[in-house]
Amino acid sequence: MSVAVRICAADELVDGGMGVRRNAVEKSGGESVVFFVRFDGKPYGYLNRCAHVAMELDWNEGQFFESSGLYLMCATHGAIYEPDSGKCVGGPCRGARLRQLQVEERDTPEGRAVFWIPDDALRPA
Repeated sequence: MSVAVRICAADELVDGGMGVRRNAVEKSGGESVVFFVRFDGKPYGYLNRCAHVAMELDWNEGQFFESSGLYLMCATHGAIYEPDSGKCVGGPCRGARLRQLQVEERDTPEGRAVFWIPDDALRPA
């Protein structure tokens, strides 16, 4: 069973706002980046890799949402993803999905925080 990793204070993730990036390591040993965002009041996490071409999504570091704050968008080819499911709903990889992470939000002695529960295939660097 994986140990939960604290990502940030809960109030650092704002609906449709900037995301938080973290370095990760894949089971193969390859280095990756994961990201965490808030949408509709809940935190979500994904591998920062477009389902179309294996490139990072963010426009600028931490900027994953398109201008309306309703969809995640790949800066390279414009694929649009639902933030709560990772499903591509527009662009070159329609129907494909981002690799979702297990995320939870809970109270800690320091206040409410967002945690990533890694799995065997992807863990913090």
